[in-house]
Amino acid sequence: MYFALLEFGDKVMGLKLDHGGHITHGLPISYSGKAYNWIPYLVEENGYIDMDKVEAIAMAEKPKMIVAGFSAYPRNMDWKRFAQIAEKVGALSFADISHVGGLVAAGVIESPVPYFDVVMTTTHKTLRGPRSAIIMCKEKHAKAIDRAVFPGMQGGPHDHTTAGKAICFEEALRPEFKQYAEQVVKNAKALADKLLSYGYDLVSGGTDNHLLLVDLTNKGISGKQAQDALDVAEITVNKNTVPYEKRSPMDPSGIRLGSPAVTTRGFKEKEMEQVGEWIHQVLSDIGNTELHHKIAQEVAELCKNYPVAGTKV
Repeated sequence: MYFALLEFGDKVMGLKLDHGGHITHGLPISYSGKAYNWIPYLVEENGYIDMDKVEAIAMAEKPKMIVAGFSAYPRNMDWKRFAQIAEKVGALSFADISHVGGLVAAGVIESPVPYFDVVMTTTHKTLRGPRSAIIMCKEKHAKAIDRAVFPGMQGGPHDHTTAGKAICFEEALRPEFKQYAEQVVKNAKALADKLLSYGYDLVSGGTDNHLLLVDLTNKGISGKQAQDALDVAEITVNKNTVPYEKRSPMDPSGIRLGSPAVTTRGFKEKEMEQVGEWIHQVLSDIGNTELHHKIAQEVAELCKNYPVAGTKV
């Protein structure tokens, strides 16, 4: 989308990386950050985006494009307001729904498609397809984007991936997919409630979607310590920066958790509460490797009852 619709050096607005944005939204070491002039918008101390401030930045900077999207923002975005701001300043509007594409497809959260010039999503994550992507745009941008894909940035097609996406889209049309997407949000909220009950600091205080961002500062441990200990317990999370981060990105203050994978296995609120209990046990005794291995055995026993589709584990 950038290659099709922007010139190198153009001004673009995006959510700052350590405030929940993605590497492709202007991180200086990425292609996006090297090629374009990025103006960040932030979340507030309460973990929410203040749309009035976004508008004020846009009015002052007059960007060529405004990107609405995230990698670690646990709340719904105000798609309509973003598009209105872009129109007001004469900017292109681009919604990156890579993380919530499945929730949008299922109608669980609002779709940005009616409002934006361009919408992009990965086809994995909440859509549960192969690692790939799709681009949706207004007709006037279609030819430029097609040219940017080929011959601009990609080579030959991967037909096996195209076939996988076709299956993914067919599954997303089924009533069961909507049930899955609804359960993804219920499960994330159940996990959030469990962690909140143990005094964990969740960025924005909870979640509207599939992900949680936990600031571990008040627990006296780092995100990397938490990630490594939970790995031993067979609970996969990733270390993650939090808004107004005071630590290094290599060993940040937070961890990011998501509910789609375990929801696909069949977990519901009761199982999510158990996951939250295990996370608390591990993080409350961060140096107790023996305990972490014991929890790993308990995790394996639970997962036997909820095998990955097409397998026995």
